Amino acid sequence: MIEVKNISKSFAGNAVLKNITTEFYPGKVNFIIGRSGSGKSVLTKCIVGLMEVDQGEIFFDKRNFTVLDRWDRKDIRQEMGMLFQGSALFSSMTVEENILFPLQMFSSFSKSEMLDRVNVCLKRVNLEGKNHLYPSELSGGMQKRTGIARAIAMNPRYLFCDEPNSGLDPQTAIVIDNLIREITYEFNSTTVVISHDMNSVLETGDHINFIYQGELTWRGNKTEILHTENEALNNFVFPSKFMQQIREKLKG
Repeated sequence: MIEVKNISKSFAGNAVLKNITTEFYPGKVNFIIGRSGSGKSVLTKCIVGLMEVDQGEIFFDKRNFTVLDRWDRKDIRQEMGMLFQGSALFSSMTVEENILFPLQMFSSFSKSEMLDRVNVCLKRVNLEGKNHLYPSELSGGMQKRTGIARAIAMNPRYLFCDEPNSGLDPQTAIVIDNLIREITYEFNSTTVVISHDMNSVLETGDHINFIYQGELTWRGNKTEILHTENEALNNFVFPSKFMQQIREKLKG
């Protein structure tokens, strides 16, 4: 579990996060949603330590990440896997080399053990035999799956996914959603997903956090979101009459 307690963050006097408290649960797909500029990306960067908070605390399974120095944070960071927006694969490296990268950086495996782990991860994302292809030779969906394989290479307790469906067609997006959900349940990972894709939220949202103007204004699951009276959330999730009609059908 990841616990966020009373987190605030400002830039040049502008409050971006305002006293946010929430939890992200193991074995659940935990979403952070909100409009562009709402503060969801800043919140995620604070959680993983890319930004320091102005006040508040962050706990990873009761370990206070906020008070640790960069060296003491290393152990927790090794338990994190990250799927970046656009996959962020190294273009000059093969699929195999991309997945080997975190293993070479953080594991004590032998070369043969690392290669075995690469192949296990490739099999898990249905990319067996693609070891020696380069990112430019992969479709968008295959690049995302390679990114997921790299993210799970160290068998992370905490998995962070930034806009995993960005740039994908609807059918491929469903494949990625299902893969993230399956991996979360299979490894009991605490998975945190930043997303604008309401299809993903309504399909896989075990726990949803809605950030509005730097504040956490709603928490719930994919069923509860259909019945919320939160006006800002309704306008975000169901912005048109067509989407509102879909909402009413889903509620029924």
